[in-house]
Amino acid sequence: MSVATGVTERVRLVPVLLILAVALVVSIAAGIALGPSVVPIGDVLHYLRAALTGGTITSDELSGYTIVWEVRTPRVLLAVLVGAGLSVVGVVIQALVRNALADPFVLGISSGASVGATAVVVFGVFASLGVYALSAAAFLGALGASVLVYIAAMSKAGLTPLRLVLTGIALAYGFQAVMSVLVFLAPDGQAARTVLFWLMGSLGGANWGSLPIAAVAVLLAMVVLLRNSRPLDVLAMGDETAASLGVDAVRLRRWLFVLTAAVTGLLVAVSGAVGFVGLVMPHLVRIVVGSGHRRVLAVAPLAGAVFMVWTDLVSRTLVAPEELPLGVITAVIGVPVFITLMRRRGYLFGGR
Repeated sequence: MSVATGVTERVRLVPVLLILAVALVVSIAAGIALGPSVVPIGDVLHYLRAALTGGTITSDELSGYTIVWEVRTPRVLLAVLVGAGLSVVGVVIQALVRNALADPFVLGISSGASVGATAVVVFGVFASLGVYALSAAAFLGALGASVLVYIAAMSKAGLTPLRLVLTGIALAYGFQAVMSVLVFLAPDGQAARTVLFWLMGSLGGANWGSLPIAAVAVLLAMVVLLRNSRPLDVLAMGDETAASLGVDAVRLRRWLFVLTAAVTGLLVAVSGAVGFVGLVMPHLVRIVVGSGHRRVLAVAPLAGAVFMVWTDLVSRTLVAPEELPLGVITAVIGVPVFITLMRRRGYLFGGR
């Protein structure tokens, strides 16, 4: 690539990042202000200023302050983290297994998390952890699933893409069977509905305590992956090409698997299994900015965050006061978008 072309690409990338950054700020403000009860944007700014600076509010403002600061702000911020994290992990997993249909849940991690979450709902496992029981059990289930996939997929040749995908899919069916048995044995019929709702994704349990770990995991993953964008470009070309360019594909794939499994497990633990974000967003971003991983990893988090904020807003307002699972909204949007992408003449994984 010539110097002129590189400069042109960098210039074209800046407006995209600026537009998405502004869209994210607007989306966060809208996500906090809008809901079953609308809070004027002026009041939102007043409550946020009071919370951040230690200002005072009157007794008449207590209800609005609670809605803005204690309920909606952590939920919207968690939506930002989940959308950004799933989009980044989706980009990496598609390069990791060299499969355009891969997403953060293709390795069976979400199914393992589902077993842990189901055990909490049905049998009260980790009840001593209180409100954190579901997240803790889901993360441990995801961690256990990752270990099993890693052990089962490992061979003398290392972690090959095909073995990873097939092992993840096979174990996912096994975890789903275990989850079905747990639900079948549940003494309370309400357990099945609760498990189903969690499996399809929800940010209803968001609080300030659930943000720090998710934020650290997502930000750390973004920094590490951006610094390794060049090896990801090489990995996507195949192991033989990677070896000829001095990249140890087996070693790279191993630590990428560990990183993506950990981030996915943490995100699933706080939001449930939200589908299609990690599958569709990488493709949409590649169409806009190209297939280079440095560019895709810079844009995908912002795009995913904006998408998830609005998805969550729709989920809690469309049939208010009831709340739709996030997976319903992402599927309604993701399925036609993905089919349209696949029908684009000349569209291929990583470009047009």
